[in-house]
Amino acid sequence: MYKNARDPISFLTHLLGAIGGLVLVIFSIIYIIVNKGNFIASVSMLIFFISITLLYSASSIYHYIQSNNKYFTFFHKLDHAMIYVLIAGSYTPFCLTYLEGGKAFISIMWIIAIIGIIGKIFWLNAPRVLYTLLYVLMGWAIVIKFPQFPSVPTAYISLITAGGISYTVGAIIYIFKKPNINKYWGFHELFHLFILLGTIFHVIANILFIL
Repeated sequence: MYKNARDPISFLTHLLGAIGGLVLVIFSIIYIIVNKGNFIASVSMLIFFISITLLYSASSIYHYIQSNNKYFTFFHKLDHAMIYVLIAGSYTPFCLTYLEGGKAFISIMWIIAIIGIIGKIFWLNAPRVLYTLLYVLMGWAIVIKFPQFPSVPTAYISLITAGGISYTVGAIIYIFKKPNINKYWGFHELFHLFILLGTIFHVIANILFIL
């Protein structure tokens, strides 16, 4: 299966993300059923975990199928569109748990995500710099709420920031298409690793400080 993939390493790294996301979704559902704690926080985590599963599932399928597959364009669009879903999903636990005015902020993020998805459907070949910068700007939009950060646990902010930096490094690699270490580890494979690392930081942060 691995050897038959169009981009084997990119497929494998994000397949691991998809499997991890699915495990987290199952864990979150069980947690909601069993635990009598903060329901909003628990559901926000479920939304986050679903967004992880959707992004990494779409990405792994896209990097597995061959370019002559009749569903190639569909999964290409889905792969890029689900990035918006992951960004909005990543915001959801923080906004609904710690942020004053968080419901309004997360609503705006999801509206932007929907607009981005529609744009990606109809403009798949938009300039790489344009849509990547939109991802980054959307991801760092939370800094406008910086005055509220002192009321949030420092370790949580640190982990979230580490995730944001990982995503941003991945975006820079993706924009400039460098470095390319060898024929197996090019810029795209490294990009995938930094995206996965960013997600791991955010998962750890939210499990430790939201649930």
